[in-house]
Amino acid sequence: MSSLPIVPIAPPAPTVQAPPQGTADCPVAASRASFCARFPAARHARRVLCLLPLVLIGVWAADNWRVLHDGARQLTTADPGWLAIGAAFTFLCWVSAAFARQGAIPERLPPGLLLASQFAAGAANNVLPAGLGAHAVTLRFLTGRGIPLARATASLALYSLVKPVAKLLLILALLATFPTSLGTTDLLPDQETLLPIAMGVTGAVVVVTLVLTFVRPLRRPLLDGVRTALTDARRLHTRPVRVAALWGGAAGFSLCQAAVLACVGASLGLPIAWPDVVFAYLAASAAVGAVPAPAGIGPVDAALVFTLAAMGAPLSLATAAVVGFRVLTVWLPLLPGALVLSMLVRAKVL
Repeated sequence: MSSLPIVPIAPPAPTVQAPPQGTADCPVAASRASFCARFPAARHARRVLCLLPLVLIGVWAADNWRVLHDGARQLTTADPGWLAIGAAFTFLCWVSAAFARQGAIPERLPPGLLLASQFAAGAANNVLPAGLGAHAVTLRFLTGRGIPLARATASLALYSLVKPVAKLLLILALLATFPTSLGTTDLLPDQETLLPIAMGVTGAVVVVTLVLTFVRPLRRPLLDGVRTALTDARRLHTRPVRVAALWGGAAGFSLCQAAVLACVGASLGLPIAWPDVVFAYLAASAAVGAVPAPAGIGPVDAALVFTLAAMGAPLSLATAAVVGFRVLTVWLPLLPGALVLSMLVRAKVL
């Protein structure tokens, strides 16, 4: 009787439970789900973050109710046609900001979500000073699209650098185009004004140098960030489409903001030509735009009123034009922008 070979029987394969739908192809979603499972308070924190923009907007509106009332009362006597054109330019401001944000990053971003994020960033920018709100929303949007934090931060730095440079180029272009018509004699800074500015710039350079020299834990992250920013800037400027989006969006944002002010001035009968109004906005925002106030409200407003009055506008009319400008660019979009911000947070886009 022949013996048959004994073949070992393999044990049954262990049963592998299929991952939940939507998490197999999205490790970010899986990590968020596990995080929320381990920390139930994270869900409540997200709900609080959804409502926080609305609460901050309500507190801000209650604190500035008198200004809101006066601005609305002034606009009741304005030409509605010019106000509608100003509202259209206000919308183009967000479009220009979206173009500039896309131009500051090599990857292609979804256009609809990018525009919605900039609309929401405008509401956040009106609550936090020095543009921190808009940068925080944009940074969260970029990292949510899978862009590394270092490169997302570098894009914010490039965007922040291009905006004032583009504004300065626009000012020089206006001075070259209208050398005699712009009333700039009383607006040019004198020696007493330039001295504090020069001292402030010098002090900032000295502080940064001292920090890089003596604070070693910050030296490497800062140098890595600068290296990443320079690499991305060189890469972006080899692509004409990104260059046009970055610089065109930055210049378009300032021009659209100036056009809103000009439209409000035209609706109120402001006796100043459009090139003068555009120059007034560019000069005032460039001079005091770096002051850490929410959306530049306060310092920029005072500078705008002073600049328009120096160009020959009655003080009351210049004040009404600036208030109307703020109504169109800040107060009217404030609540819708906060709602969009809450929706984006709830949809986990931010």
